[in-house]
Amino acid sequence: MADAGGTRPFSGFEWMLAGRYLRTRRREGFVSVIAGFSFIGIMLGVATLIIVLSVMNGFRNELLSKIVGMNGHVFIAPIDRPLTDFAEVARTVEALPGVVRAVPTVEGQAFASSSVQGGGVLVRGVRPQDLAGLDQIAGNIVGGSLETFAEGEGVAVGARLASSLGLLPGDTITLISPRGATTPFGTAPRIKAYPIAAIYEIGMTEFDSAFVYMPLEEAQAYFNRAGDVTVVEVFLDDAEAVGAARAAIEGAVERPIFLSDWTQRNSSFFSALQVERNVMFIILTLIVLVAALNIVSGLIMLVKDKSADIAILRTMGATRGSVMRVFLITGASIGIVGTIAGLALGVVFTLNIQAIQDVIARITNQTLWDPTVRFLSEIPAEIDWAEVGAVLAMAMALSLLATLYPSWRAARLDPVEALRYG
Repeated sequence: MADAGGTRPFSGFEWMLAGRYLRTRRREGFVSVIAGFSFIGIMLGVATLIIVLSVMNGFRNELLSKIVGMNGHVFIAPIDRPLTDFAEVARTVEALPGVVRAVPTVEGQAFASSSVQGGGVLVRGVRPQDLAGLDQIAGNIVGGSLETFAEGEGVAVGARLASSLGLLPGDTITLISPRGATTPFGTAPRIKAYPIAAIYEIGMTEFDSAFVYMPLEEAQAYFNRAGDVTVVEVFLDDAEAVGAARAAIEGAVERPIFLSDWTQRNSSFFSALQVERNVMFIILTLIVLVAALNIVSGLIMLVKDKSADIAILRTMGATRGSVMRVFLITGASIGIVGTIAGLALGVVFTLNIQAIQDVIARITNQTLWDPTVRFLSEIPAEIDWAEVGAVLAMAMALSLLATLYPSWRAARLDPVEALRYG
C-alpha cells in the first residue's frame, strides 16, 4: 500500500535516489570512502567465516574418518574371562544390522629397530581378511602387497615409520617386546625380526609413523596370548549410531563384556575442536559487526550531508516513510552486495585452498603446512551449505539492523530546521 499522499513503498523513485547516494561524488568523497571500507569489511568478514568454518569442518570430518576408520566405532572387551571365543563373538556382531565388520585385535607396545635407528611402535594383530577389509589400509598401499601379508609372517607398516627406519618392502624390521618368555631369572624380552610385507600411507602422521600390523596368530604368539584377543573392534555404517549399536551388541553377545565407543575414547579431542570452532565463529563475527557499524557511521554522515536535499524532498511531498526507505536501501545495498561478494570469495578460496597454499609456499619458499607436527598431510576443507546460509543470514541481518537508526534519523529530520541551517 502506498503512503498517504506519497509514493508506493520501494518504488523506482526510492531506488533511484538510493543509487544516486551510492555513487561517488567529489563533495561526498569521504562518505564514499567509509561506504567502501564497510563493503570490504563485510566481504572479508563473510569470506573469512566461510573459509574458517569450512576448514574446521574438514578437520573434524577428516579426523573422524581416519581416527574412527582405523580404530572402529564400538569396542568389545572381555570381563571375568579372556576373549577366547572372539571368532564367535565377531560372527554374532557382524550379523547385526548396521554393522559392517567386527575385527578381533591383539594390541601391544614394542620397540621397532633397523640398521638405521629405532623407536616405539604400537603392534596390532589382525586377521588378514580383516586388514584387507579396512579401506584406510587396503586402499592406501604404497609399497609391497597385502597378499604377502596374508601368506606368512610379514608385517604392514606406515610410510613414515618405514622412511624413518630406512626400510623398503622385503627388508627386515626387528620388534622387541619387554614381555617375552618367562625364565627362572625372570621375564626375558622377546626379540624377533619380520619382513616388511606392505607399506601404507593414509596421510595421518599418528598412524603412518607408529603402527605395525601383524597377522593375528603371530601377534598372539608374540605377546603370549593364549588364543585370546585384546578387543573386538566393531565398524558401523553410521559412526553416529553408536548408541543403538551398543544396545544391540549387549543383547546379542551372550557373555560378560565391557563396551566402549569412539565418542568416549576421543571425547576430549573432538570437544576441544568444537569449542575452538565456536570461539572462532564468535571472534570472526566481530569483523562483520565492525563493518556493519561502519555502515551506521557512513549513513549518519550521509544524512547530515543530505539534510537540505531531504528537506526539499519533504516539502515536495515525500513522506517520512519514503525518506526512511531511501536510506534503508542505501545502507542495506552495501551490506547485501558485500555479503554476496564475501560468499563468492569464501567459496572460491575454500575450493582452491590447497592450490593457494602451494602457490604461497613456492613464493615464500617456506613450508606452510608441516605434516610432521600436525595430524594430517594437507589442509582439509569441506563446505557446509547450511552453515554458509546461516553466515549469510547473519551478515545480512546485521547490515539491515545497522541502517535502521540512520534511516530513522533521516525520516525524523525537520524540513524547516534543515533548510534554515543547511
